[in-house]
Amino acid sequence: MNRIITFLILVLVISPAFSQRKKDKDYVEFDDRKNVVHGVYFGFNFHYGQIDNRDTAFGNIKLAYVANRKMEVGLGGTVFFNERDNDRPDLFNGDKIAMIGGYGGLHLEPILFGRKFISVSFPVLVGGGAIGYFGNNFSDDYEGVDEDIDDEDFDTFFIVEPGINILYNFSRYTQLETGIRYRITSDYEQPLYKKGNINGFSVGVGLKVGIFNMGRKKKIKDNF
Repeated sequence: MNRIITFLILVLVISPAFSQRKKDKDYVEFDDRKNVVHGVYFGFNFHYGQIDNRDTAFGNIKLAYVANRKMEVGLGGTVFFNERDNDRPDLFNGDKIAMIGGYGGLHLEPILFGRKFISVSFPVLVGGGAIGYFGNNFSDDYEGVDEDIDDEDFDTFFIVEPGINILYNFSRYTQLETGIRYRITSDYEQPLYKKGNINGFSVGVGLKVGIFNMGRKKKIKDNF
């Protein structure tokens, strides 16, 4: 009788443990702490700011890799435009002059709270650009100038553009961003017309489209 009771106790103790062990083998095991989530996206945004106290429109595109929703590394490019009164009728015909330029370079963006619906990031672009001025028509009767002037002349500059963004993670594939930036540039010089820089703030909104967690892992049940 004692042997039977002992046997029953052993069965009751061993069976649940064996069953749990079998159940655990039905799943793929992994360590979440070592799961690096990869992503890649194409983004575009529009910003408003001022250059020389004149309203200026900015359009930006970027292509970036996202590491574990904590850091972006990629390339970005921006074009900008504003219009001003023609203060050099000896150089340009017409009442208005258009300032047109662009810049691009390396895009870096550390991210905080990347796994939340709302996160914060600190983008910075480091690179270079060019700027030029355009009139309706270049004056044909400008005389007394030794330099060969062309209304499509551009001058280059170096730029560092830090900022701060609020990110809205709508899905695995789309992300909305709103933010503010500040341009820090070297001086440019347009022959016989103007010298200066394009330092200043801009604010805007943009959209990122891609896959932000294509390295995501899941427990998969073993059907065999």
